[in-house]
Amino acid sequence: MENRQNTTINWYPGHMAKTKRLIKESLEQIDLVYEVVDARIPNSSKIIDLDEIIKNKPRIMIMTKYDLCDKLETKKWIEYYEKQGYKVIAMDIEHQFQKKPLLNLTEQLMKEKKEKLKAKGMMKKRTKVLVVGIPNVGKSTLINRLSGKNVAGTGNRPGITKNLNWIRISEEVELLDSPGILWPKIDIGNIAYNLASLTAIKEEILPLYDVIEYILRTLEKFYPNVIKERYGLDFISEDIIETLETIGKKRGCLMRGGEIDYDKVITIILNDVKSGTIKNITFDRMEDFLESK
Repeated sequence: MENRQNTTINWYPGHMAKTKRLIKESLEQIDLVYEVVDARIPNSSKIIDLDEIIKNKPRIMIMTKYDLCDKLETKKWIEYYEKQGYKVIAMDIEHQFQKKPLLNLTEQLMKEKKEKLKAKGMMKKRTKVLVVGIPNVGKSTLINRLSGKNVAGTGNRPGITKNLNWIRISEEVELLDSPGILWPKIDIGNIAYNLASLTAIKEEILPLYDVIEYILRTLEKFYPNVIKERYGLDFISEDIIETLETIGKKRGCLMRGGEIDYDKVITIILNDVKSGTIKNITFDRMEDFLESK
């Protein structure tokens, strides 16, 4: 784990390159962009070359999974992005979804364009919005909530949406759903591990033991109460196998002969994060980000 800062992933499925090309081809139709990020990793889950793709289109950053994040830590990111000129909305899209603030802000950002068209004797019937983000940040769930029905496939794993699809959510707004996008090489500090920990990339892209160690040590560093309450641990052993063994014994992850089923222990930890069983965590830390700049 010592070389985590130098970790590089070359993982770029063909459909991602295709998605970027199709978005660029559709750009003339797009009025506005909903940039969707995970509130637990609001930096790591941001598409680093999005500006090149969407050019100067107005955008709203939507931080999903707000119910699962560390509100104080994520608040620092909201303030940071707002200082950069972003319009930011944090949302719990699973339990307490409210679409009115987002649609009001959409209308507000489109007001000037509509007034210009009206002055020219033209009327734009419907605002066309591109919904874009990395895999598994909740784009499809957001679209389903906005439309009030299941029009976009969802699942707690990356890569559900495969094509660009237009979805009308009202007489005023039409959304362009897009597959999750990453970039060809991920080699920036802990970003790769943050993405793997929160299932934006398939966990097996990185060594699973390394991903699990990263999750546990990050929790120990920033949220030691989680380590204590969820796993009954006061600290993470220097040898991560010892910690997995302890968790395995406590959870009854045993095979015949009393051997620890390490695969089961790993699955439990990954699912704790993936399912949102472990809440109030934000892995992107503003202090680390500012130090790296």
